[in-house]
Amino acid sequence: MRRIGLERDIVDEAVLARAAGRCRSMGVMLPTFAELADPDRIAPDTRARLAAVDPDAADPLNLFRAHWFNDATRADRAAVPEHLVLPRELTGVDTPIVIALGDRFPMIRSHKVIAAYGCLAPRIVTGQFDPTAQRAVWPSTGNYCRGGVAISRIMGCRGVAVLPEGMSRERFDWLERWVADPADIIRTPGTESNVKEIYDACAVLDRDPDTVIFNQFSEFGNHVAHYLLTGLALERVFEAVSAARPGLRAAAFVSATGSAGTIGAGDYLKERLGSRTVAVEALECPTLLANGFGEHNIQGIGDKHVPLIHNVMATDLVVGVSDRATDDLLVLFNTPEGGDYLVRRRGVPVETVAALGSLGVSSICNVLAAIKVARHQRLGPDDAILTVATDGAEMYRTEAQRIAARDFPGGFDVVAAGETYGTHLAGAATDHVLETTRADRDRIFNLGYFTWVEQQGVPIDEFEERRDPAFWARTRDIVGTWDELIGSFNERTRR
Repeated sequence: MRRIGLERDIVDEAVLARAAGRCRSMGVMLPTFAELADPDRIAPDTRARLAAVDPDAADPLNLFRAHWFNDATRADRAAVPEHLVLPRELTGVDTPIVIALGDRFPMIRSHKVIAAYGCLAPRIVTGQFDPTAQRAVWPSTGNYCRGGVAISRIMGCRGVAVLPEGMSRERFDWLERWVADPADIIRTPGTESNVKEIYDACAVLDRDPDTVIFNQFSEFGNHVAHYLLTGLALERVFEAVSAARPGLRAAAFVSATGSAGTIGAGDYLKERLGSRTVAVEALECPTLLANGFGEHNIQGIGDKHVPLIHNVMATDLVVGVSDRATDDLLVLFNTPEGGDYLVRRRGVPVETVAALGSLGVSSICNVLAAIKVARHQRLGPDDAILTVATDGAEMYRTEAQRIAARDFPGGFDVVAAGETYGTHLAGAATDHVLETTRADRDRIFNLGYFTWVEQQGVPIDEFEERRDPAFWARTRDIVGTWDELIGSFNERTRR
C-alpha cells in the first residue's frame, strides 16, 4: 500500500516529527480533504487571513484555495464552482455542455493542484516523506509538475519537475520562476506522447534514496482527491444548472484520460447522478480505442498506456479527438477574428465568447468529445454533459501563434474562422466513438499489464484486484482516515 500511496497508518514517527517541525517553521497548516471539498468547513479565522493573500504567491494559506470554489479573481469564493454552459450556437447540439473552469485555482491556474496535494499530503501525514531531507519528483506533461513544484515550495521541500521538452513555452517559463534550482527542471525527449521517456528519467532519479517519485499515473491519492473534490464540485454545478432547467438529467461525464485522476470524478457522478463516464484520447494515438500509438499535441492528456489509477471497468464510452481540431479551435477561440465570427455569423452570445479563453487545449478536447457523445447517443436538451477545463488558454499563447503560422499562413480571417467552425464544430461527427462492452473493458484493462507489471514491477495481484468495484470503494474510504491524520498533524505543528 505504501508504494501506491494508500497507507493508513503512521510509517515512521521520526520522519513525521521532522515534517511537522518543517511545517511549523514555514507556518504551514494542511487543509483536510473535507475542507477542500466544501470550503464552508474552513475555519473563519483562516478564511479571514486568506483574503489578504495573493492567489499567485507561494503562501501556505493558498493550500486552502486548492478547491473548485474560487471565483474569477481567485481571491474570493464563489457559492457554486465557476462554470460555463455552452449553447447550441457554438456546439451545434441541443444538449447543454457544462464545463467547470480550472483556471480559477491558485498558483498554477489549473485543477492539477488537487492532484499534487492529494499525492503529497497523505505521504507527509503518514511519515513517508521527509521535507527536510528528501526531494519530491513530479513526472508530468505539464500542469501536475507545476502543481507539485508549487506545493513542494510551500511545504519547504525541494520539488523537481520532469516533463517532455516539447511542451508549451509557458509551462517552462512558470517553472523557471518557481524552482529553487534550474537543475530541478528535467526535460525528457519528445512531447505529449512520450510518457515512457518520463518514466525512464524517473527510474534513474529513483536510485537516489533521498528521492521520492510522486507518479500521478499510479498514485491513488490523485484518484481519491478528484473523486471527492472534482466529483462534488460537478455535482454542485449540475444542481445549480438543473435548478434553472427542470427535468435536466446528468447524461454523461467527459474527461480526457491523462493521468486518470480527473476521470475518477466520473465514479462519484455515476453513483450520485447516474451519469455515464466517457474517456477521451487523441485520435493520433488511439491507445484505448485500438491498442494504438502515435504522436499528438493535445497537451495534458497523456497516451500510449493505461494509468494504474484508471477505473477502466467503470468506463462506458471511449472517444477519439484529433489534435488538428483542438489546435485550430485554440486559434478560433483566442483571436479577435474568431470571436467576431462566432458572435456575428453564428450568434454565439458575447459573454460565452469572452469566456472561451478559459479553455486550454485539453479543455477544447473535452468539449469536442462531449459534442461527439451528444450526437452519437442522440441526446437532447434535457440531457446535460458535464466536463472540466483543466486549464486556460494562457498556457498556450506561443502554441497558438505556432499553430496559426502553420495552419493559416495567409492569416486568420473570417473565411478561416468559418472553415474552422464548419470543420471542427459543426462537422464533429460520431466516428471514433466506442460504447464499451465487457470485452472492450477487459481488453483496455489488460493493456495496462505491459506498463505496470512488466515495466514498472507492480505485483500481479495488486494489478488484478483493480478489476473489482469493491477495490475502488475501499480505496476511496481512505479519505476519512487521511483527514484524521491531517488533523493530528496540524496539532503537532502548533506545539
